[in-house]
Amino acid sequence: MTIIIDGRKISKEILAEIKEEVSSLSFQPVFCDVLVGDNPVSTQYVNMKKKRGEELGILFHEAFFPIDITTEDLVKEIKALNKVPNICGVIVQLPLPESLDQQEVLDAVDSSLDVDCLSTITSDKFYSGDLFLGFPTAFACIALIDSLNLDLKDKKIVVMGQGKLVGKPVGALLNFRNLNVEILESKTEGKEEIIKEADIIISGIGKGKYIKGNMIKKGAVVIDAGTSESNFGIVGDVDLESVKGVAGFISPIPGGVGPMTVAMLFRNVLKVAKSKS
Repeated sequence: MTIIIDGRKISKEILAEIKEEVSSLSFQPVFCDVLVGDNPVSTQYVNMKKKRGEELGILFHEAFFPIDITTEDLVKEIKALNKVPNICGVIVQLPLPESLDQQEVLDAVDSSLDVDCLSTITSDKFYSGDLFLGFPTAFACIALIDSLNLDLKDKKIVVMGQGKLVGKPVGALLNFRNLNVEILESKTEGKEEIIKEADIIISGIGKGKYIKGNMIKKGAVVIDAGTSESNFGIVGDVDLESVKGVAGFISPIPGGVGPMTVAMLFRNVLKVAKSKS
């Protein structure tokens, strides 16, 4: 029988702990999610994070800018946001308009406030082993695996994809623990055999329903961290119906990595707040 890993339930427990710790701080932390333009999906994500933050007792600082803002002006605005009183986290909602230099904008976020870990300085710190702040989605994947209380020492772990938000940082977190990890890229030879032998699979390739039940080992743990659009809306990398009955554990989409990522984001905000108090 396949057990569905309930990311919503686990995230609620983590958010409850965060709320309690926020309430004991000597000040009210402030969080900012910078939005450029009026993309409805991006606006929905920003509003969701605003709502979640306010539920935790974290003040949301609004920073909405027109789609025609220049890179230079946006960088200035973000540098001003870094100085907002009690600010404990600044992120930039992606994707940005193509007219902007994305990395220059992300690098304008002060590294001590970069709770998304997307600036060059914070990212470099993470890969050098400083895990004070890290990639929320990568932390979410690891937290879901840790929730199962498995002995990972002799497990074969496969990470599918080398993306900036999932594959690369997840691989780094597992390597920091000296675990048996293999990273699969599109050009990796013998991928099918490697996947079939894996005890744990973490996928962030963004190929809808790519992983089928006949591709995995009986009892494998499957963490689905990839999303793509289909005629049926957003789907994950895993064909859930096909994998049910073969996998031992699986995190679904929706309800798996997504809610955990939000929890890990606000855990980063709390870390910054505690370092200031």
